[in-house]
Amino acid sequence: MAMQAAKRANIRLPPEVNRILYIRNLPYKITAEEMYDIFGKYGPIRQIRVVVSTVCLEMSRIRQAKETELMACGNTPETRGTAYVVYEDIFDAKNACDHLSGFNVCNRYLVVLYYNANRAFQKMDTKKKEEQLKLLKEKYGINTDPPK
Repeated sequence: MAMQAAKRANIRLPPEVNRILYIRNLPYKITAEEMYDIFGKYGPIRQIRVVVSTVCLEMSRIRQAKETELMACGNTPETRGTAYVVYEDIFDAKNACDHLSGFNVCNRYLVVLYYNANRAFQKMDTKKKEEQLKLLKEKYGINTDPPK
């Protein structure tokens, strides 16, 4: 065990690798316990979260969680079949990502990616900017709709 820890200390990981994995294409009826069985084989898990919606993601809470939370409620169309898995160790997350990407669960192939905060909140920013643009157009009476 000490030998493995010494080897891990010398390994340099790519910058996109982190402890949080983003999983897509999950079966819609999968439970958090079933996910724990699949992902728990690769190391201790801090948290598994089946997503409610992208707006409700509380990544600060994921990072600060002290114990494993199991939640299952990803029913909205845009978040159906997605989840986050937070590992205790970055090397366990890398191992899980390497081995489970493309893994077949209930005739669906998993897409396992590293969590990227910029990408997760990019859609929210776009929607917010579109709303602001619409308000400004109304305020100044600008009509950009094509003539009929």
